Amino acid sequence: MVDTAELARLPGAIEMYRAALALNRGDPSATAVHAGRAIARAVQGDDIIVSAASALSGLASWTSGDLDGAHRGYSTAVDGLRRAGHLSDVLGCSITLADIRITQGRLGDARRTFEDGLELATQQPGTVMRGTPDMLVGLSQIALERNDLDAASDHLSRAEDLGEPTGLPQHPYRRRVARARLREAEGDLAGAVTLLEEAQRVYVGDFSPNVRPVPAMRARLLVAQGRLAEALAWARDNHLSADDDLSYVREYEHVTLARVLLSRHATERSRSALSAAYGLLERLRRAAEEGGRAGTLIEILILQGLAHLAEHGRRDVPGALPPVERALRLAEPEGYVRIFVGEGAPMATLLEALARRHAPWSYPRRLLDAYDGAAGRSAAVPQGLVDPLSARELDVLRLLATDIDGPAIARELVVSLNTVRTHTKNIYAKLGVNSRRAAVTRARELDLLPHTGRR
Repeated sequence: MVDTAELARLPGAIEMYRAALALNRGDPSATAVHAGRAIARAVQGDDIIVSAASALSGLASWTSGDLDGAHRGYSTAVDGLRRAGHLSDVLGCSITLADIRITQGRLGDARRTFEDGLELATQQPGTVMRGTPDMLVGLSQIALERNDLDAASDHLSRAEDLGEPTGLPQHPYRRRVARARLREAEGDLAGAVTLLEEAQRVYVGDFSPNVRPVPAMRARLLVAQGRLAEALAWARDNHLSADDDLSYVREYEHVTLARVLLSRHATERSRSALSAAYGLLERLRRAAEEGGRAGTLIEILILQGLAHLAEHGRRDVPGALPPVERALRLAEPEGYVRIFVGEGAPMATLLEALARRHAPWSYPRRLLDAYDGAAGRSAAVPQGLVDPLSARELDVLRLLATDIDGPAIARELVVSLNTVRTHTKNIYAKLGVNSRRAAVTRARELDLLPHTGRR
């Protein structure tokens, strides 16, 4: 006997599966067409078909860089999934909604999305809804960007206490990435790299575009550690070039490439690397502006200011300020901190100049305070020293572990050579050594530096 109700659902279901197949073969235009047909042909009240088709439409928009369209599609999907009672799927969609808002520079909206998901997940006392730890991991990342490292750590610990089986399929990798970012903020770069390597091993892909590949995150840490050769190898292995056609899906990788190029200029004084970074960053800036990706735009503007500072040094600090000031204006309403403080001493130089130029403006001064507050690396890294190294001394120490000479270190940190010599002398005294090689060896014994060799 024919089930007439199921027969009526068939046209919408067929179009929904056609949309999924189109997305799987990398055809977002066809995905959107079939998803639209699925919604149009769905029977009234069929929340599952409409939600699935809306999510697929959102994925097609996301892959193409249309973040507003992606957010609309996923929001419709969430509404239908709530009505259908598929609450774990609501939490899965919430991750996507929040990730989109983060890329758009809307940290407050992302935080509310995770909080709403967590509230939904805890409506049934005594049970742990699948996806609950994913909401906590998301909240940890918002807290981290706002420099509340204690809250970030607390959210992550709660997620870990719930156990990986209560998470969604990508939870194991996302949790490790979050913990790695916290380790980086605390100054433990080696620990952060290890966690990212673990994250890559447990990574599970899905229909969502992999817009922040773990190897690209690792490449950024390699740059911070002075492991330029390995970072360049990452770019080469992933066929990345400053002249590539740009796409949203690879935007994070190309911003990472710009960082690698700037590091190459700092290490080798390569004019070609600096020129390539300038050109790439300008093209990335235009693309991010056109796509409404303010979160990405903030980082690009920061790098443009740092590139100018790297080229001209203290003799033209004012020339580096316009893009950084614009980044601050975009970032202030959402409470960004780490994206600036994580850039180290060169950014502090620019923030100090902006604080002097705009004396009534409290935001640059608040960011400078973060360098010396509870998030300061010298306070956060367990050093095992009676007299711990300061944040600036740690900066110098990490560069002493590379092959660059004193003048190059001074250029990298935008300080005088005498300042570098003073910091080096203090480092030797605190570590109880009398040579650069001995300082590096002792620092690795104390886990202040990775134990792997620099290349």
